[in-house]
Amino acid sequence: MTNDSSLSFTRRALLGAFAATTVAAAPTFTKAAGFLRGAGDIRRIKMFSGRTGERIDMIYWIEGDYIPDAAKEITYFMRDWRTDSTKGVDLRTVDIMAAAHNLLDINEPFMLLSGYRSPQTNAMLRSKSRGVAKNSLHMKAQAADLRLASRSVNQMARAALACKAGGVGRYSGSNFVHMDCGPVRNWGA
Repeated sequence: MTNDSSLSFTRRALLGAFAATTVAAAPTFTKAAGFLRGAGDIRRIKMFSGRTGERIDMIYWIEGDYIPDAAKEITYFMRDWRTDSTKGVDLRTVDIMAAAHNLLDINEPFMLLSGYRSPQTNAMLRSKSRGVAKNSLHMKAQAADLRLASRSVNQMARAALACKAGGVGRYSGSNFVHMDCGPVRNWGA
């Protein structure tokens, strides 16, 4: 997780992004502005892991505050399953994931393919694939690779891009989308 001042800044940035996307993305993403605004403001994340068989469906933020116990559960859920190691997940990434999920207007949970990666796991994956970055944000617990059965890679990527809050990678050949809280950028087809 990051310090409170950067989370506060990100919260404002996401609020602004959602207000702006209402006009820019309408009518496809008509619910964008309502996601992070108004009374009863909550953020919820729904995921499952095919690797561990675990599921998570929880509210992790209420009325401007992250819930510490929920953040701990998310960190454990998004652990490096190969080494069973954890690193505090940067909740800005979870915010992007939750916002994209909400924009897609579905109940299906994300399938988490990869969250936090230890340096050892990242090096092993890098030795097997040229698509793995040497300094991957996965090693900082700031990225997630996600899949949905009911939505295409392009639909998921468009929803994440509408947030204008981090990196979005399309991996159509492997049927997943990378989302991170790094600089705003996108890649893939």
